[in-house]
Amino acid sequence: MTVIDQNRTWAAVEERLATETEPTLRRNLEQLLFHMKAEAAGDLETLMATVADDATYTAFGAAPENNPRGKAAVRKFYEDFIASGATRLQFAIDRLVVDKHCILTEGEMRIAYPGVRLAAYGITVDDPDAFYLFETHMAVLWPINADGLFTGEDSYTGSNGFDGIASRKLSAADIVELAA
Repeated sequence: MTVIDQNRTWAAVEERLATETEPTLRRNLEQLLFHMKAEAAGDLETLMATVADDATYTAFGAAPENNPRGKAAVRKFYEDFIASGATRLQFAIDRLVVDKHCILTEGEMRIAYPGVRLAAYGITVDDPDAFYLFETHMAVLWPINADGLFTGEDSYTGSNGFDGIASRKLSAADIVELAA
């Protein structure tokens, strides 16, 4: 049974783009689509092309290292994220709100975390070569500047997706890889 299908992450954005006619809202949605697909593919250059120089990321309740300030720090954040191998994720968006200055995405976030990465975090897993399911309800605010670049990602989570993660081992069949 599929638990994570990376391709579902931007389904709500594509659906909204199919009907949106207001030019600024279309631009904002297209930028979010580029950002999401680049993050999933580990395409750092395309990903960073969507981020403003003065971007600030805030993951409320997270450690300071997960709250980068400035484009260089955001770049390092994404370099580390891509290197972690945790890019197999599905953000099943069930609420999408778009205006001229911000986008809100809300839904269930699922990430296939490599066991080796969890072990590095101090979480005991029975198979460091396997993937484990991180799962939480998440809302992300995506503020956008006049140039159409993201000035941040402000995320709120409903629970700690790492709690009990060692008991949620995934099989290869649980993960649908990114479509080409």
